[in-house]
Amino acid sequence: VQLQASGGGSVQAGGSLRLSCRVSGTILSVFWSKTKAWYRQVPGQVRELVAEITGDGAINYAESVKGRFTLSKDNTKRSTYLQMTSLKPEDTAVYYCRFGLSWGQGTQVTVSS
Repeated sequence: VQLQASGGGSVQAGGSLRLSCRVSGTILSVFWSKTKAWYRQVPGQVRELVAEITGDGAINYAESVKGRFTLSKDNTKRSTYLQMTSLKPEDTAVYYCRFGLSWGQGTQVTVSS
């Protein structure tokens, strides 16, 4: 299984970004059943969960991003998307996607004030 994350960049506070994560090397039924998640990490800090969607379709968000971030998936494309709006400087981090026990390479998000 391989994960390819994309969509990071630099924006001003209040802006939006959309992250994508494509999973390869898995079949549809496995993609459907496993938890798919986005995490973020600031240097020197613990990697934290941003949002996840479980196999039964439940979506959970970190309190800090509720109402601003939206996690979605496209099973046919084996992909997840993290739509981030009303971005704040404290959202600056490297964002990682996760599928089961596999991780993507990370994509940098920088929000300037």
